[in-house]
Amino acid sequence: MISAILRTNTQQTTGIGWLGIFRLGTVQAAIGAMVMLATSLLNRVMVVEYSVAAAIPAALVAWHYGVQLTRPLWGHSSDRSPRRTPWIVGGMGILALGAILAVDATILMANPGMAAYLLAIVSFTMIGLGVGMSGTALLALLASRVSAERKPAAAAISWTMMIAGIVIAAAVAGANLDPFSESRLAIVASLVVLAAFCAAMLALRNLENNSAPVKQRSTDENTQSFPEVLREIWQEREARRFTYFVFLSMLAYSMQDLIMEPFAGFIFEMTPGESTQLSSLQHGGILVGMLASGLGGSLYTARFGQNLKLWIVMGCLGSAIMLAGLSFAATAGLAWPLKANVFGLGVANGVFAVAAVSAMLGLASKGRASGEGARMGVWGASQAIAFGLGGLTGAVIVDQLRAMTGENVTAFQIVFAVEAGLFIIAALAATGTQMARPHTQMEAA
Repeated sequence: MISAILRTNTQQTTGIGWLGIFRLGTVQAAIGAMVMLATSLLNRVMVVEYSVAAAIPAALVAWHYGVQLTRPLWGHSSDRSPRRTPWIVGGMGILALGAILAVDATILMANPGMAAYLLAIVSFTMIGLGVGMSGTALLALLASRVSAERKPAAAAISWTMMIAGIVIAAAVAGANLDPFSESRLAIVASLVVLAAFCAAMLALRNLENNSAPVKQRSTDENTQSFPEVLREIWQEREARRFTYFVFLSMLAYSMQDLIMEPFAGFIFEMTPGESTQLSSLQHGGILVGMLASGLGGSLYTARFGQNLKLWIVMGCLGSAIMLAGLSFAATAGLAWPLKANVFGLGVANGVFAVAAVSAMLGLASKGRASGEGARMGVWGASQAIAFGLGGLTGAVIVDQLRAMTGENVTAFQIVFAVEAGLFIIAALAATGTQMARPHTQMEAA
């Protein structure tokens, strides 16, 4: 197995090598670190410290996902450009500025008014545009410059590093936020954004210039209009079914995203720093799950693609079990091993995620007129819709149930139970989905 990888490395004359894959993973880590501020830390501060209704930050996060419906357009535009790096750099700049403005908007929520809400809408719009532009172009670059035999490993490396970026940023922010103050929040968040942006720029330097595409783009890819490309993708049965799967699985994945830290604050009486560290623990579990899924599929069978469904179903069912545990934890309270439960949820999520991303990279280069950017954009848009809908739905249900029942326990208990059910449905959907895998030289060896 290892010798096969080494032979592959020496035989490859085009595309990005292992070091380049790690460099792209660094960019993914930077994106994850900046987005964590908006979707996790600032959400917690608004809801718990400033007593803002959970539906407001949830709506902002849902809006930033709604803006990402532009992903197919960014992907198609990068397909028609000679280089994808300018799209990544431009998107990262917009994302960084949006994250800083989101911190300012959160601080204004201490005395909410029209200015606070307008600034929040502008900042989350910028975050959505930045993530959509940079993330889609980055995935397209990964899919177009990485050889078929390296794509499963590239998926595991890239997403593992993204989660590592989230874990590190959450851990650093959590360790330095207590005792909480507005000035401390502004300084910590700004330093996280600055460090992430600088790391991404260094990682991208000359990377695309020093590698060639694995597959030369066809003439059609550069001449087909955006509507024509979308029509081609949607007419392909395999791509269409995978889009449905991405939506359903990400809907299940995202419902707890905006309520986990408020849950820790209300039910387990954690401080902002403690709940942020809990988020870091969950993402640490995701990291472990991704490594287990990638290494298990490769080392034990040397046929990762044949086991995509197995890993996805295992991850979905494991997530359902862990969420059922969190539903019970709402009743059990402080006696429940919350940290172990949250870490287990992360592990199950990671097992599912790396297999799904591997399938996505394998399908990205199969279009005749549609390039990798357009296809990644379609699946990214599907994921964004699911994430926005899932996060908003979870937060709204919690708000409504808290208002109706006058207690926190029942509200969180029901949402976690519903999410567990959705993961079971996603597992059933995965068993009926055709997931192509790239043929690899490792298998032949």
